[in-house]
Amino acid sequence: MAQQATVQHSSATQTLNAAGAAVGRFFGAIGRAMMHAAESNSRLQQVRTLQSKSDAELARLGIKREEIVTRVFSDLYYL
Repeated sequence: MAQQATVQHSSATQTLNAAGAAVGRFFGAIGRAMMHAAESNSRLQQVRTLQSKSDAELARLGIKREEIVTRVFSDLYYL
């Protein structure tokens, strides 16, 4: 004997799903905007430039690779 079950989503469930999707899109847009702002930050560009240098080039500048971020952002936080 075979049984068949049907599931009907109520309009409340569909409304909640739509609201959840809208909230997800909203926060996703905020996250993308924050990433864009961070990536266009000149300090981040400076970090990337320094990270692309060889260890010998960094040594000539008096910077150790593990100090790059600390040096670039040193006026923003204290360690």
